[in-house]
Amino acid sequence: QVHLVESGGGLVQTGGSLRISCAVSGNIDSINAMGWYRQAPGKQRELVAAVSSESTTLYGDSVKGRCTISRDNAKTTVYLQMNSLKPEDTGVYYCNAGVLDYNGKYYYPGDYWGQGTQVTVSS
Repeated sequence: QVHLVESGGGLVQTGGSLRISCAVSGNIDSINAMGWYRQAPGKQRELVAAVSSESTTLYGDSVKGRCTISRDNAKTTVYLQMNSLKPEDTGVYYCNAGVLDYNGKYYYPGDYWGQGTQVTVSS
């Protein structure tokens, strides 16, 4: 069992920055990789970024160069630093425990999700 709790969302202006966090507990050693997804109103959930246990990273095309995913050494917290935020970054951000393939090209979401944290970027 893995338990995920997101935090740090809020309201930010266009061009601003925000760092959101995901606290990870439970069977941490079983986790291959962690991912951040977001879901905007009326849209499908999309992958924002993922990081493996070996620190391989993968980013969605819409956030490349603007976001950085990281995790602490104990692998109990995963962060998503978002810069140069745009209104289209608005949505609920969820963290997930899953698998990042060996070449870092595809992230397979697992069954464990957090409850989400709202990020709103005002224009």
